[in-house]
Amino acid sequence: MTNRSQMPRRADAPVRLHLPAAERERQIIEAAAQFFSDNGFEGQTRELAKTMGITHSAIFRYFPTKDALIERVYEHVFVARWDSAWKALICDRSLPIEARLIQFYSEYTERIFDARWMRIFMFAGLKGHPMTHRYVALIRNQFIKPCCNELRADLALPTIATVAITPREEELFWGLHGAVFYLGIRTFIYEVRTSPNRAEVIRDQVQTFLAGAPRILREAVIAPK
Repeated sequence: MTNRSQMPRRADAPVRLHLPAAERERQIIEAAAQFFSDNGFEGQTRELAKTMGITHSAIFRYFPTKDALIERVYEHVFVARWDSAWKALICDRSLPIEARLIQFYSEYTERIFDARWMRIFMFAGLKGHPMTHRYVALIRNQFIKPCCNELRADLALPTIATVAITPREEELFWGLHGAVFYLGIRTFIYEVRTSPNRAEVIRDQVQTFLAGAPRILREAVIAPK
């Protein structure tokens, strides 16, 4: 009688390695990020398990719900790539504001310009997932608001503590952010050819923004009487 341990393994049978818990959890998060990037949040965790060659229950051993897994993917793909030092960079008045914006977008696009990041963000927005609102709030609080204050300082206008940010000036910075972000959308979502010189594109967008923004800010920001 043949011992089961001596029977040859089927060629298509998944190889289940006994990994440390932390490594298995990391592996699931990485695989889930790619899976949701490919399939959107409608993708089923049962299919994810199949692609990984593990049991469905193995996923729920680490993540009790699909939402819990998506939350960890958000932290891994989005939050972990945000550098808390960027706010300090924007507020560093030893550098011209043009240099600060160019450096920020150079570093920021280096972190987020990949297909997985872009596709998950698009799927989340279409699904109405709260992660998009949280990420937009992160951009607003850590980048847009400090930028408004710094450009005001550059133009000798009242601080945002004195005069609240106006919708008009906030939209100016969202316009700049959207212009740079759209380069990633065209590259990784539309998959069309874009300029290979990203540094040049960023510099052009920032310089174009700064050529027009001061006039609008002087109109939009009215000091209290």
